[in-house]
Amino acid sequence: MTQKGSMKPVKKNKAEEPELEPLCCCEYIDRNGEKNHVATCLCDCQDLDEGCDRWITCKSVQPETCERIMDTISDRLRIPWLRGAKKVNISIIPPLILLPIFLRVASWHFLLGVVVLTSLPVLALWYYYLTHRRKEQTLFFLSLGLFSLGYMYYVFLQEVVPKGRVGPIQLALLTCGLFLILFALYRAKKNPGYLRNPASDHRSLGSSQMECLSRKGQDQTPGFPGTEASGRLNNRMPKEDLKGSSRKLAGSPTKVKEDWCSKCQLVRPARAGHCRICGICVRRMDHHCVCCVGESNHQAFILALSVFLLTSVYGISLTLDTICRDRSIFTALFYCPGVYADHSSALSFTCVWYSVIVTAGMAYIFLIQLINISYNVTEREVQQALRQKTGRRLLCGLIVDTGQYDRGFLRNWHQFFTLGSHPFHHPAEDIV
Repeated sequence: MTQKGSMKPVKKNKAEEPELEPLCCCEYIDRNGEKNHVATCLCDCQDLDEGCDRWITCKSVQPETCERIMDTISDRLRIPWLRGAKKVNISIIPPLILLPIFLRVASWHFLLGVVVLTSLPVLALWYYYLTHRRKEQTLFFLSLGLFSLGYMYYVFLQEVVPKGRVGPIQLALLTCGLFLILFALYRAKKNPGYLRNPASDHRSLGSSQMECLSRKGQDQTPGFPGTEASGRLNNRMPKEDLKGSSRKLAGSPTKVKEDWCSKCQLVRPARAGHCRICGICVRRMDHHCVCCVGESNHQAFILALSVFLLTSVYGISLTLDTICRDRSIFTALFYCPGVYADHSSALSFTCVWYSVIVTAGMAYIFLIQLINISYNVTEREVQQALRQKTGRRLLCGLIVDTGQYDRGFLRNWHQFFTLGSHPFHHPAEDIV
């Protein structure tokens, strides 16, 4: 007779999953889930072969074939790295290759400089509207901005500083301005104020935090069903109830208007908007250019613009003072005799004009931002007001005053400088 204590339950061993072999520095897992190697990037390219054959025979290539070719190139464009080759975003490559080539070609002759420097902004704007229309995320403009800064600084060190007209203090000031720009861009690339779905927040919480939230959720805000005491929405509440609650809240004279976003599945506060590029709602959204600009990074964006303008103007003045001596900055831009006789001076002069074009564009954006802050409107609200014809246009449309959040020049700027520090409570007349 066997003893009860001798009977032990036998644990069933789970089927052990086969362990994946570690990848070497040149191997990677492609989009089909198969192991591949960097050296085989030109193998098995049926779409590329078909596209080349049709191009050689002067036949049109189907758009679907072009998309498959671009997908294949973006998947196979990788660099060796530890524990597997890393994927390189294809949009960062054109500026690294084309910008130095275009600027050096433009420095050969005055007419070439006019053609190249005129076509560069047109191509950049065309690519900007193309990506925004397709709602695609791209690193092209960030790569173009960063590489332009680096290349202009490289040309300044190689072609301008050796001429002996720039002192160490001036070089140190220009270098400090460059690092300040990079720091401000780093701050601006951080979270602009994304609005997260409470359901995803609850999934990331621990069991003890969930129990605490469930106890708090028993006390709901009166008059707004589905809202917990902490201000979050109950995830088990149907969408129809959420939408109805949003309308009820919008009609309340004591609360800020909120809007239901069907894409993010959340109720967003006033002045928040859904970014089509990032695919998420942003608190007090202004616009999306290199990155999404919202409540949390708007100040850093303005800081980056202001430091860039000061540094760029200072670098342009130092360069023109070196290659066009005894002339004012404005005169040297349009009349600098003998500048194309020397390749070094011609390249520096071409880079000056490239910097002038970029600086003029950034100055226009900076001016629009200053005007919007002074009237307490965001660029998104300006565009909505122009579409709905609800804004008041001043100075040939340069100023668009919606009149909804304007509280005077000083109060508007005070609110901007305190963005993200504490919630701003709007008066009852702000409710729309």
